[in-house]
Amino acid sequence: MDIRTTFQQLDEKFSRFGGLEPRGITRLLYTSEWRAAINALVEEFENNDLEVIKDSVGNVSGRLVGENSNETILTGSHIDTVVQGGHLDGQYGILASLTALLYLKENYGQPKKNIEVLALAEEEGSRFPIAFWGSKNFFNIQDNEIIKELTDSEGVNFVDAMRESGFDFREDDKVRDDIKAWLEIHIEQGQILEKEQKQIGVVTGIVGFKRYSVQLKGEANHAGTTPMGYRKDTVVAFSEIVQKLDKKAKEIGDPLVITFGKVKLIPNVTNVVPGEIEFSIDTRHIDEAELNDFSKTIENTINEIAIQNELEATITLHLDEKPTLMNEDIIKTIEESSKKVTSNNYKRMVSGAGHDTQIFSQFVPSGMLFVPSIGGISHNVEEETDIEDLVKGIEVLAETLYKLAY
Repeated sequence: MDIRTTFQQLDEKFSRFGGLEPRGITRLLYTSEWRAAINALVEEFENNDLEVIKDSVGNVSGRLVGENSNETILTGSHIDTVVQGGHLDGQYGILASLTALLYLKENYGQPKKNIEVLALAEEEGSRFPIAFWGSKNFFNIQDNEIIKELTDSEGVNFVDAMRESGFDFREDDKVRDDIKAWLEIHIEQGQILEKEQKQIGVVTGIVGFKRYSVQLKGEANHAGTTPMGYRKDTVVAFSEIVQKLDKKAKEIGDPLVITFGKVKLIPNVTNVVPGEIEFSIDTRHIDEAELNDFSKTIENTINEIAIQNELEATITLHLDEKPTLMNEDIIKTIEESSKKVTSNNYKRMVSGAGHDTQIFSQFVPSGMLFVPSIGGISHNVEEETDIEDLVKGIEVLAETLYKLAY
């Protein structure tokens, strides 16, 4: 088989499920578009004589059974997308894994260990405010009580949407013990590989991150009759917080990052001193101690500036993920494969984005590899990677799977 042709045909087929015009995909958890993709994937597995495995929440996999059916090398990614996303984030990891498996099956026959391609039901958190639903269910660490209260932007309850799609909470607490390794291939979603002209990124770790929601309350008042010295202006305080924390992050330097991504101003009109503001903070680092130290700086800075401006501050930490390191043996195996396939044109690197692998790595030896993203663009309909880089990624993955399973 030809890897390039096989992948392109699969990519064209699956990009139709939730496909947008002229390009891009919106495929959210437990929607008709998502169900169509899952059903098509099951059909693809069956047509290629792979053993189909389904769970209660929508994770699905296709297995090439090995001589030792008690040991499995697992590879894949998530099937859902963001709103107006691209055709590679998540989907590439599934279709690349399937292409690599089919190549190995055709050229080497039955492996010693099972090779299994897993499509995880959800990772993005784009429809409901929860991420890693697929991978957390895979290891039975999900919080079902929180899930029961969640709704999407249209008011649809999570549980209702799940059951309407034919799925439900898992009833057992069994966690698989046959998995000897997990591999995920993904687009970088950044510019490092492209700028350094590397074809493969060998991921050594995934950054930890903390996300805050912050509310500052002051006093809304007339814009013309309230002297500057009498104001309790939340925008002024917000700007001071941004400037101070941005400067501090730059002083500390890479790989620390901080982002103020969402801002809501109340009352948000021209002639009123803004009495309330809500904003988000996202901060990330590969070193847990450094991340925790900077988080204290964030909280202290907000409180200090709030006091100086006579404001009330409420700081809510609603996401706290520790950094994740990849398995050293698997890193070395991916490196060996990258050296062979790309003539050393690869780079060891850290992932600045979250991935299902950070859940898997808590339970099984895990590894991850990247291919370049053109312009670093992702979570966007313009997301793209050169086909030659996509193929090289599949070849490196296939070589790694061969080393692990054959």
